[in-house]
Amino acid sequence: MSKKTKRISQQTPHLASRLLRHIAFIIHAHTFGAKKPSDTVRRFDLKTPYAVHPVWCAMTILQEPGLLPAVRYRGATVLLFHDVLEDTNAELPKDLTRRERKLIEGMTFESLDDEMATIWRREEEIWLWKLYDKVSNYQDGTWMSPERRKQLRDYLLELTNAVEEKWGTLNIVLYARAFISRNA
Repeated sequence: MSKKTKRISQQTPHLASRLLRHIAFIIHAHTFGAKKPSDTVRRFDLKTPYAVHPVWCAMTILQEPGLLPAVRYRGATVLLFHDVLEDTNAELPKDLTRRERKLIEGMTFESLDDEMATIWRREEEIWLWKLYDKVSNYQDGTWMSPERRKQLRDYLLELTNAVEEKWGTLNIVLYARAFISRNA
């Protein structure tokens, strides 16, 4: 076993334990701390627990072989907590680093319109993580009006192009392009 592999395998229990605590926090925050009762479930079926969305985003980035492990783990943490400030009354847990908190705040916008207008002034990693968020929203966005869905599709395409230019053809880029082409 190489030194690098050994170091990674030694970190795995700590990372898994932290991830498990964070997922439990997210489920609790979105189930019992939502600002509005309607924010406890996803809009497409009004049954799926809202926490499925941030957990899907985090699990999907963790499986991305085209990103460095540090980017994947940082992204998973940010994606888990990205809706806490907007949609719940919960405070971020104390074990988050200053950098993670700053990035979570960077994922927070007043509205989709605000996000589309200002995201390009944020760090490029925010673009990457927003792509995971928007792919998840787009795949279950059947509740949106045709105009809003088109607006989201156009924004998703713009994000996809920016992420592909910066990070290459990641799996999330392929997912986004598949959703965009299927619903063109």
